[in-house]
Amino acid sequence: MKHKLAFAIVVGIGAGISIGAAGGVVIHAQQPKTPPPAYLIAEVEVTDRVAFQEYADKVAETMAPFEGHYHYVVRTATAQALEGDPPKRIVVIAFDSAEKALGWYRSPAYQKIKPIRLGASVSRLYLAEGLPLP
Repeated sequence: MKHKLAFAIVVGIGAGISIGAAGGVVIHAQQPKTPPPAYLIAEVEVTDRVAFQEYADKVAETMAPFEGHYHYVVRTATAQALEGDPPKRIVVIAFDSAEKALGWYRSPAYQKIKPIRLGASVSRLYLAEGLPLP
């Protein structure tokens, strides 16, 4: 009788481990296989409109190699402050991943026009990873 009880306990423990392992595999399989989206956020105060327009005219060609991997979410000069001072302009670009966003930002094409923006504005750029898409 003792052996049957011990055997039942061992079988029960083994079944529990198997169920737990299977659950772990299912949970792992449900995790996103693609990286989360990343958002490039720019707050910009233009100090030289002519030079900044030159920069703005050239940005699209730096984005061309990333076509299909980004889209503009916000591009406005009319942000409404709910707390604190509003930025003069705000731009939010959603990229497929931080890797894609950094690929654009670090690209030779963007690095070539970046000094124009720096000379024509006071700006802050930052990158934030978003939540995985459903």
